[in-house]
Amino acid sequence: MLKATIASVLALSVAVSLAGCGQKSQEAASPAATAQNPVGAAEPKMPEGVDHPAATPAAEIDLAGIAKAEGGKTVAEVYGEKDALAGTKVTVRGKVVKSNSGIMGKDWLHVRDGSGEEGTNDLTLTTNSSPLPNVGDVVLVTGTVVLDKDFGMGYVYPVMLEDAEVIVE
Repeated sequence: MLKATIASVLALSVAVSLAGCGQKSQEAASPAATAQNPVGAAEPKMPEGVDHPAATPAAEIDLAGIAKAEGGKTVAEVYGEKDALAGTKVTVRGKVVKSNSGIMGKDWLHVRDGSGEEGTNDLTLTTNSSPLPNVGDVVLVTGTVVLDKDFGMGYVYPVMLEDAEVIVE
């Protein structure tokens, strides 16, 4: 009886495996490969129903009067000196322009101080500090500089601060 049951389970497993062989794979069904999307590489997409709030446009954020932290760096300096700063703790004063809580077990902030050009004017950081500041709050953040962090789904950061301590001023 046991041999017959094992044989039936094995036969069913083989049948299920072979049934999928004749179907066209997702990769074969996708458009031709490009330099940005080689064959076999899936396009990063947000999961259905997930809505991440966008940062407030820079034109709507008043960044006047944000002084550089004593002994710290500006956002532009962090970007400009990123290779030398990698792995070190850095302090930055700026204004919170975007806040997301509870993503991958961390809270996420985007901070600007009025320095830098588009692409080097917004510093992303992760924190577990509580309470989480509001958009518009001026904060003093101290965290470890990390380079080229890729979280998948299209979220790649050339420079960011991880595990930052955040103080609302």
